[in-house]
Formats: sequence, C-alpha cells, structure tokens
Amino acid sequence: MKREREALSKFRVGDIAVYPAHGVGKISSIENREISGNKQQFYIMKIMDNGMTIMVPTTNVKNVGLREVIDEDQVDIVYSILRERDISIDNQTWNRRYREYMDKIRTGSIYEIAEVLRDLMLLRFQKELSFGERKMLDTARNLIVKELAISEDLTEQEVAEKIDGIFEE
Repeated sequence: MKREREALSKFRVGDIAVYPAHGVGKISSIENREISGNKQQFYIMKIMDNGMTIMVPTTNVKNVGLREVIDEDQVDIVYSILRERDISIDNQTWNRRYREYMDKIRTGSIYEIAEVLRDLMLLRFQKELSFGERKMLDTARNLIVKELAISEDLTEQEVAEKIDGIFEE
C-alpha cells in the first residue's frame, strides 16, 4: 500500500494542509512569536470546518503530523479501504473500541480514519452505536469528506453521496 507523503518542511501562505484530528485548513500566515522567552516561527493555520486557528511551530511539523492533502492515487486507496468487507469487527467493549478508534483518528492518517469510518458504518448495521461512537462516526466522516472533496475537486455533498453509496451496496 502506497505510503502517505511526508509533510513538507516548508508550507507557504495559502497552502492547504491537514492537521490530525482537526482536518483540512489553510496556512493563513507564517509568524515569528516569542513564547516563554524562546523565539520561534509558526504556521498560523485556520481550520476550514470550524474556523479554529492553530499555531504549529515550523520546526515541529513532522511531530504534530501536519501534512499535505492527499493526491489522486491516494484517493483510490481511501475508497478501496471503505469498500473492504472482509474484515472482522472487534467485539470488545464500546469504550475500548472508542479509545482504539480515537488513536487512529489522532494519527491524522487518512487511511486510518477511513478504517474507522468503514468499521463504524458496518458496525451500525449490526447494533446500535453508543453516543460516543456516533460522534466519532461523524468526526471520521467529516474529516474524510472534506479532504476528498479538495483532492477530487468535488463538492462535499458529492463526496458524501459517493461514500453513502459505498455503504448502500
């Protein structure tokens, strides 16, 4: 399976990037700030979904998982993960499953997030999801939809319909 591209060490103002667990955002500026007596350069990133502003030290991009939006080849991999049906959904307790899925979402890997979305979409056909699982399903779905919409140059509605179609098959 093709690996996600490593985050570039240098983003520019106006670049679109993905911040783990928060999703797609735009680099609005690059600023020098002094924090606790240390001068550092930061990417100032505005998350598209909720308008949240995040400051990412330019020297810490790799550690926090800031990365580029996926390309066309990677889009196909995401859809193939969503179509997989030969999986076993763990029968562990919902809270243990919740922790495991949250860890996957926090990685920022679109492949891991696609697995969470797929597993929860399939699990809801077997039993009712807990409140936390439903919230996580929405989070995973939103993260996937937003990034795929940018990668495929489609509207979020069009991507959401494609994903819904996969689980209606």
